[in-house]
Amino acid sequence: MKHFLFILITIVTSVGHAQQTEVVDFKKIDASITFEPDTKKVIGDLYVEFHVIKASDSLYLDAIGMEITKISSKGVQVGSTRDKIWIHGNFETGKTYQTSFSYIAYPRQTLYFTGDQIWTQGQGKYTSHWLPSIDDMNDKIEFDLQIIANPQVTVIANGALKEVNSIDTDSRAWRFDMVQPMSSYLVAVAIGDFRKKEINSHSGIPIELYFKPEDSLKVEPTYRHTREIFDFLEAEIGIPYPWQNYKQIPVRDFLYAGMENTTATIFSEAFVVDSIGFNDRNYINVNAHELAHHWFGNLVTESSGDHHWLQEGFATYYAHLVEKELFGSDYYYWQLYQTAEQLRELSEAGKGESLLNPKASSLTFYEKGAWALHVLRELIGDEAFKTAIANYLSNNKFGNVTTADFLREVRAVSTVDIDHWEEDWLKQTAFNSTQVFNSLSRSEFMNRYFQISSLRATPVMQKIGELRDAILGGNDFIGQEAVYQLSGEDRFVTHALYEHALDSDNLYIRQAVAVSMDGVSERLKPKFEKLLQDSSYVTIEAALYNLWSSFPEDRTRYLEITRSVEGFQDKNVRQLWLALAVITEGYRTDEKTSFVNELRGYTSNTYSFEVRQLAFRYVNDLRLFNDEVLDNLIDASVHHNWRFRNASRTLFSEIIKNPGTGDEILKRLDTYSEKEQQFLQTQLKA
Repeated sequence: MKHFLFILITIVTSVGHAQQTEVVDFKKIDASITFEPDTKKVIGDLYVEFHVIKASDSLYLDAIGMEITKISSKGVQVGSTRDKIWIHGNFETGKTYQTSFSYIAYPRQTLYFTGDQIWTQGQGKYTSHWLPSIDDMNDKIEFDLQIIANPQVTVIANGALKEVNSIDTDSRAWRFDMVQPMSSYLVAVAIGDFRKKEINSHSGIPIELYFKPEDSLKVEPTYRHTREIFDFLEAEIGIPYPWQNYKQIPVRDFLYAGMENTTATIFSEAFVVDSIGFNDRNYINVNAHELAHHWFGNLVTESSGDHHWLQEGFATYYAHLVEKELFGSDYYYWQLYQTAEQLRELSEAGKGESLLNPKASSLTFYEKGAWALHVLRELIGDEAFKTAIANYLSNNKFGNVTTADFLREVRAVSTVDIDHWEEDWLKQTAFNSTQVFNSLSRSEFMNRYFQISSLRATPVMQKIGELRDAILGGNDFIGQEAVYQLSGEDRFVTHALYEHALDSDNLYIRQAVAVSMDGVSERLKPKFEKLLQDSSYVTIEAALYNLWSSFPEDRTRYLEITRSVEGFQDKNVRQLWLALAVITEGYRTDEKTSFVNELRGYTSNTYSFEVRQLAFRYVNDLRLFNDEVLDNLIDASVHHNWRFRNASRTLFSEIIKNPGTGDEILKRLDTYSEKEQQFLQTQLKA
């Protein structure tokens, strides 16, 4: 009977879920968590403190598929349903209560076990898959975590690490303390074999930069300018960094570029680069974007999806400002121009979106949001803009906001009428290309770029002088534009211009030649060969393939020159090299088998999905599939990263058409994991 009454109460009280923030304010969650990698199980002990706003007999925490194993509080009943943990008692208005309980969970998302790492990604409202919490950004809670793990690993979580205590020979407890409240989706944990470099901001905030031991030589280029980024944002925003410390952790197989968990940004290890990789694929923008979120998103948080641009648009805009500070105004305007072109195309296709549309695309929230702020700043002026931003953050700190809250602060400090701006940039679905062009035209660099780009349809003989001047001018973007206009033109006419480009001191002008030229002439061969040792993995990869294709007699020489080059984290140059080495006649014939095995090996789940995805492409192109690679593809088809999973499933749907492949899989169906078997049964039926 008691069990029946508990379920009945739960059903009745569940009607008012959405309004719970009007009834209770959860103040503190103190959790002790153990993760079991082998079973992917979470074992937790939770202490909860909450203040009752309106008298109630039933409150809840969001908790997906959790089981209560022990209740430690007297006078309070705790039980679980499919997606909630219910707390029952006679809760009176204005009083604060506490309860404690233990639970277990087997998260199907949000908490990920990737080889020797464990990390979380609670974007939006998903922390409740591993930690009882509130899937509502409007309830901010102080989270203090204790994580119990193997003594050999490093544990990182929100807040300041207060102590590390040995429990026994096999486990150690890391205790973290947060001072200020935050939304549940910003709770984070990362566990793995990490080392760290410690620096301090100009204002004295401790900054911890984590890395894997084997990446120690990549720490400087990966985290280059981090202190400058931090100091710039504090000065530009006008409000001190609002948290105790800041940590950054690169993890394997992350779902996105990065995530701004309060005090602990987790980001993709694809951004871990050496000094050459920094030139093409650095962490600067993501670094700045996630740090900016610690003000816009973490300090002040959207009240609903209708105001999502207040987080993503602001973080994107301030990341652009960081790049302007580091790389100059030409780079800033170029990035704005690139996103404007994307937004214009979307708008002209009838797919424009309002910034206040909660279902808008990331492009809208991020880049249209950044453009809206850029235009607003030009409209009201720097001083008013910065004052409005500082007031907006100060007056709403540790709270939730709407667009009206921001506009109120803008109107309070400026006499400029922003009604038209509000209509054009926040409410209107169309992208205002006229205002964008007028803004970009304030840049002398952009005007020069527009002049050169307007020559695209002009016959090459009529624009040689202007293209030569653009290349010799040495500007990254104008020079690249000039080189791209040479593609497909008569080589007799363009040879001299290509020579100027290959002789350029500008890395990106040389790179434009490497990626745009289809085939290399004898005349350009000596200069083009120098690209094999350029300071760009994009350039080296393109140059290797182009030269290998153009000069069969020199293939072994090109392979020898680039034999030791790995490239980016996805091993882009190495994997191309292996593919070419396998099919180059007469090249290291006694090592062919090892080349094939290495390439096949990169499809294994011992490597990150970026490495594997590229390896599958080469293995498929070279028809090197065997049972081992097929098993790796099946494993990839149930991977947690949806982009990689979908790409793998698309490839699998082609491979399964090969005669006999399906029959061979069926013979060893019971050797696959449960998830793999479910996937295969679906595919084989189709």
